[in-house]
Parts: sequence; C-alpha cells; structure tokens
Amino acid sequence: MKIITIDDELLDLVNEHDQIIGQEWRSVVHEQGLRNFRVVNAFLINQQSQLWIPRRTAHKKLFPSALDASMGGHVASGETYEQAFSRELMEELRIDATRNAYEKIGALNPHQHNTSGFMQVYVLRTNSVPQFNPDDFVEYYWLTPHEFLQRVEQGDSCKSDLPKIIRHLFI
Repeated sequence: MKIITIDDELLDLVNEHDQIIGQEWRSVVHEQGLRNFRVVNAFLINQQSQLWIPRRTAHKKLFPSALDASMGGHVASGETYEQAFSRELMEELRIDATRNAYEKIGALNPHQHNTSGFMQVYVLRTNSVPQFNPDDFVEYYWLTPHEFLQRVEQGDSCKSDLPKIIRHLFI
C-alpha cells in the first residue's frame, strides 16, 4: 500500500489530446515515470533578452541543485493551467499574476516535444529580480538562451525539460 505524505498532491492524468482521464498522486506519477500529467513553466525576461534562471535548493526531491525555469510546477487535480500558473508564480516568486502582465508563449507535450509532461509556458517581462522563495531557489543568473545552453553543455545540471523548452521556444 502506498503511503501518501502531506506534501504530495493529486494530479489529473490526461490522454494524448490533453483531456482528463483520471487522477494519480504526484509521487506515484514520478515513481512510475508517467508522462501524461500537466505542468506549467514561466520565464522572466529582461530588456537584454536574458532569462532569469534560478538554481533549485539541494533538498528538492527532483533535480536538486539544478538550474530551473524561472517558475515551474504541477497542475493540481481540478486546476486549470492558468490557475496553476498564478498559484505557482505567487508561491515561488511572490509575483501576483493579476497585477503583472504576462503571456502564454507555447504548449509542449511528450508526444511532439519529448517533454516529461504536458506543459504550458508563460513569460513575464521585467528587469527586476523577484523576491523568490528561499525554500525553492538558492541563487540565480540572467542568461541568454545561448548562454544557458552553453552552461549545460559544459556540465551544469538542469531540469531535463529546460533545454527542450529553451530550444523550442527561445531559439
């Protein structure tokens, strides 16, 4: 029997058309390597076209100490992508989506883009460093897409979908 922890969350499972077909706990989704769940990612972009790329804390279960999107998270069961984006933006960066302009720039999925799940990607244009949650991130860099990819090619660790997102949507 699977023991569910308090920090686990129920996710919607989707078919190849991103239509909900069931639910499963996040821990089970990752243990089983499922790729039919939903996530959101966002990038802060400054006037020099640099992305705000943070480094995850060492205690994260997935991709500890790895470079990450400016914001990312799972879409909880019953949530829309937009609701998850707004929630995660506040939780991780202390940015209120209702008070800041943003745009959705793309949707990626495991079938066409070999991503870990179905995702929608957003951007916010700013030159300011957010008041990020220190439980999520320990440091950050302003990098162009090419500078980011060069860091990864030189051995810096990152979340597995990050180079795919950047290559597909920013290069």
